[in-house]
Amino acid sequence: MLQIKKLTITHKKDFRVILRDFSCTLNAGDKAVIIGEEGDGKSTLLKWIYSPDLLETYAEAAGERIVNHERLAYLPQELPETDKGKTVYEFFAEEAGFFEKTPRDLGLFTSSLQIPPDFFYSDQKMGTLSGGEKIRAQMLRLLMSEPTVLLLDEPSNDIDIQTLDWLEGIIQNWNGIVLFISHDEILIERAANMVIHLEQIKRKTESRCTVAHVPYLQYKKERANLFEKQEQQALNDRREKKIRDEKLRRLESSVSFKLDNIPKAQRDGKGRLLKKKMKAVKSLKRRFEREDAEMTQMPVEEEAIFFKLGEKECAIPAGKTVVDYSLDKLYAPAQPASEQCIQPPAHLLSENIHLQIRGSEKICIIGKNGVGKTTLLRKIAGELLARKDIHAEYMPQNYEEELDLSATPVDFLDTSGDKEERTRIQTFLGSLKYTADEMAHPVAELSGGQKAKVLLLKMSLSGANVLILDEPTRNFSPLSGGVIRKMLAEFPGAIISISHDRKYIEEVCDKVYTLTPEGLFLTEQ
Repeated sequence: MLQIKKLTITHKKDFRVILRDFSCTLNAGDKAVIIGEEGDGKSTLLKWIYSPDLLETYAEAAGERIVNHERLAYLPQELPETDKGKTVYEFFAEEAGFFEKTPRDLGLFTSSLQIPPDFFYSDQKMGTLSGGEKIRAQMLRLLMSEPTVLLLDEPSNDIDIQTLDWLEGIIQNWNGIVLFISHDEILIERAANMVIHLEQIKRKTESRCTVAHVPYLQYKKERANLFEKQEQQALNDRREKKIRDEKLRRLESSVSFKLDNIPKAQRDGKGRLLKKKMKAVKSLKRRFEREDAEMTQMPVEEEAIFFKLGEKECAIPAGKTVVDYSLDKLYAPAQPASEQCIQPPAHLLSENIHLQIRGSEKICIIGKNGVGKTTLLRKIAGELLARKDIHAEYMPQNYEEELDLSATPVDFLDTSGDKEERTRIQTFLGSLKYTADEMAHPVAELSGGQKAKVLLLKMSLSGANVLILDEPTRNFSPLSGGVIRKMLAEFPGAIISISHDRKYIEEVCDKVYTLTPEGLFLTEQ
């Protein structure tokens, strides 16, 4: 059993309460997903549960954490910097359980993911693995420690569909506790049997948390029904209040008029009765005011993001060739030389690649982790960004390649220094649910989803008509995911993307290509 009692977390910089008086008990068999918008504290909560010390640099926490005899294992959202320089073998060798595994045990791990048996002994640096390979390596090391509680921050990021199926099975069949964050709605729908919903309502001035011991789709349905009933009851209460208040106003006005116009001869008798009646009216008014304080309130939801990407001017004529790209051989990026200064041989990933895109087509490239999708997209981006007949913008898998982490979102997006331009940027950021304080934070302090929003806004402000996107939905919550997918589907220009998000592929992409060692092939959807 894992128990949290009255946890309150406050951001050190702006003193915003991220979580207030949160309590929750998790038992064996619970597979709880934490949902909420970007910046609502999902990763912060997961870090605190694993080790409160992880929050020391940016937040203060007060509350009780009861772990009992549980063994916790934590998958961070990003591979720690301290691990990037280690070889794959060094990374696994730090886990004592690795040396307790027999070759057969290790073989079962690798066969379940269809990775080479010698993967554990590779001298490739962890930082040079593909995003999906990093997740798989970290997950395998966690499982070797034989934990009873899995704390997983975005385990579905960057992994291919085959590995997603494997991850889904791990969560579904886990005998202990799983607490995870994911933006893959299909994974959440299939794997979670409990929902922890974090919200920042009333323009992020109030924290609210809901714990529901039901699957995600049931939670969404019950929440929608509850809000609908609450809204209907609140409207009925307000209608009844309006009718009641009008009757009371007329009664008070009538008694007051009679009191003001009572003849002198009747002031002792009739006047006394009217004053008594007025006293009763005022007493009734005070009673109604007390009842109004208990009246059903309109339901308060976290405000949805609002954003449009691209104007009509970004549309590309249907016959225009946006991409006509050919590559005989695709090699992995060069590895750094060893201490003996020997350059490792280039690793062939794929060959005989050809891709043609016309007009405002939206295409997605899929394939197994490590096959070279990101490497190929970088090469395509290099050509498109240099062209003058189109305006291309690139969103890498690692946002830090394009963002200035020391700048605030406003400073990063402002290219002119003009006051009106800054106001316009602040308005756009507000529509993306940034508070004034968050607009003043360095980009480095923002969540992954908030960083992604900054890049999307940069693309929109630039007037780009071709977007090159590496895992564009990987850091958006299930609550924002539908808005982002609709925004991309309605983008009037062309999109070249990599994604394993099954809803993104279905709702946004016109064509899907699979990258294999033999080439790039159009896939039947």
